[in-house]
Amino acid sequence: MDTADPHPGFQILSRLSLANLARARVDLDYLLDSVLAAPPAADVYLQLLEQARLPLGFIQDHLAQSYANKSLPLDENEEEVFQRVVAMWRKISFLYADCARKHHWSSGNGNAERAALIFHRCIYYNGMAVFEHHRARRTLPAGLWLELHRYYANAEKWGLATIFVPDALDHIARGSHCAALVAGLILVELAGSYSLPVRDLMLVRRWSIQWAHLVAIHPFGPEEALPLLVIDLGQDSGLSVMPDRTRRENLRRLDVSLLRQRIGHVRSLLKENIIPTEFVADNDYSAEHYGRLLKNLARPWSLFRPARAYRRHKASGPSKICAGIEAIHYFVSGKEFAQPVEANLYSRQDFEALFAFRRTIQTTQPMVYLQGSMGLACETWEMLDQSATGFRLMRASFGRRIEPGQLLAIRAGDSEAYLLVTVAWLMQEQTGALLAGLAALPGKPQAVAVRRVWQQSESAVPFERGFLLPAVPAINAEQTIILPPGWFHPNSLVEVYTDKSWCVRLVRLLADGPDFERATFVAS
Repeated sequence: MDTADPHPGFQILSRLSLANLARARVDLDYLLDSVLAAPPAADVYLQLLEQARLPLGFIQDHLAQSYANKSLPLDENEEEVFQRVVAMWRKISFLYADCARKHHWSSGNGNAERAALIFHRCIYYNGMAVFEHHRARRTLPAGLWLELHRYYANAEKWGLATIFVPDALDHIARGSHCAALVAGLILVELAGSYSLPVRDLMLVRRWSIQWAHLVAIHPFGPEEALPLLVIDLGQDSGLSVMPDRTRRENLRRLDVSLLRQRIGHVRSLLKENIIPTEFVADNDYSAEHYGRLLKNLARPWSLFRPARAYRRHKASGPSKICAGIEAIHYFVSGKEFAQPVEANLYSRQDFEALFAFRRTIQTTQPMVYLQGSMGLACETWEMLDQSATGFRLMRASFGRRIEPGQLLAIRAGDSEAYLLVTVAWLMQEQTGALLAGLAALPGKPQAVAVRRVWQQSESAVPFERGFLLPAVPAINAEQTIILPPGWFHPNSLVEVYTDKSWCVRLVRLLADGPDFERATFVAS
């Protein structure tokens, strides 16, 4: 393609069919590579990049759906798509930078606005590569934040960092400036992006775009005191703990006073069940959901470091982790789950085993399976540190896929017993290793059988696996029950079988995840 003539490039863009995304991606990739190989005139170069933004965003967002809400580690196809999406974001950022490098516009005639636009796009697309790692729960590659800081430092040096850049594709704020882009990315990181469900992460990103203009970035004066958290343009990170040795001219501080006021005002409206106008687009959420999420954001977005209730200390050595309700129940109880005699029912698994092994199984004997034949195995993870309420672990080798919020059981170090934990946060390193933060559920779990109580045909309902957790008065923890997902309804009845059958009434849902619900209860 002869890109010295602008028309072929524009023709390729006009012919892109977003109904065939695979073909559109190939054609768009070809166009961008051709522009990079043979750059056109300055104005044409910029126009081509600007007109490519709409199809590029549509294609990239569609591709991201294949890995954005998946368990880790990603499989081979998901990993390939993720790498392709990140590479495309970084390529388009480089093309904007190349457009600025190869063509030096003279001052005047709106060139400051054009230069501000180019820096804005460089930071935006580099920021999209950062966000893609958050969305895929991947650690950032070396140099990504440094590259972004370099763009921002140049924009600031030339007085372009706060020039507003309109953006017709920005349906939230209709545009922003370079400083707001950097501030918005930092807000997403402060929100704990690796611990948020994907739906909440997208909501946090929307808020960060809407409110980033309320955050100011300032250099430090010669005698100004330095806070604990700073932006260090010489560091490969967003917000950093104040380094011991650094060049003061590289340091910037965030002023979040206006943002803090806005969050306080919005929270007061939500307490009155009033949804602010900027939230109307997210009508899938309730005022309660907004309020709960904003409560969790209020402290980090005010730059207050959360105080730990329990001291964390380093630990090392292997720990056993098991996932899946069947495996957890087996290792907590020490025996295979069986329907209580009172149920007088076989599970589907039992029935299939009876059919397959009917010549070797005596139906008068309890059904017992070998652990290995059922896939009930533990994995070995390396303990990194722990506290009274949680653990941080790493798994270097390939293993079972894990997702945030999932219920697990852990036997830490030399401990004899298994504890129940949930996945508080999860990330995959560039090497493929998994890092996980596990939040411990209070109390020693007891494996039980549970079934919902219906008004009719109670005996026809089979028991399922569940757990009881005792009250822990020292930390004001009530007794709770772990149930299959979707079971909780206030005041509903559940039959629990230990050594006998008894009934409980569910009171309050404390937590839930993809494979469990945890609720308080009273005996009924």
